[in-house]
Amino acid sequence: MLPQLPPRERQIVDLLYQGGSRTVSEICAALPDPLTGSAVRAMLKRLEDKGFVSRQESDRGFVYSPTVSDNQARRTALGQVVRTFFKGSPVSAASALLGMAQDIDTRELDELEAAIARARLARDSGK
Repeated sequence: MLPQLPPRERQIVDLLYQGGSRTVSEICAALPDPLTGSAVRAMLKRLEDKGFVSRQESDRGFVYSPTVSDNQARRTALGQVVRTFFKGSPVSAASALLGMAQDIDTRELDELEAAIARARLARDSGK
């Protein structure tokens, strides 16, 4: 879904996820490589037509927001990474992350253990 977007459109959607709803001028100011307001408006129109952003009128002009929740976008992007780099295996992806254990602090490891325990409970209660 989001990975299919051209790089500049994806960059705009990412900005909306990072900073919340924004106007065209706020998007222009946040872009690392400047674009004209008309170029950003054209991309936002395409994103709106594709269903990735919505706009609402406000006292600041049109304010643009992502239409897909950030949770759903993360899942979609992560699913794409797992399919592409780990042959569709979540276990391989998790093992690769755990291979970076020297970069993971104790609190994060505890969170991972708790998430695994919740996943086991959810799976077992569904049987």
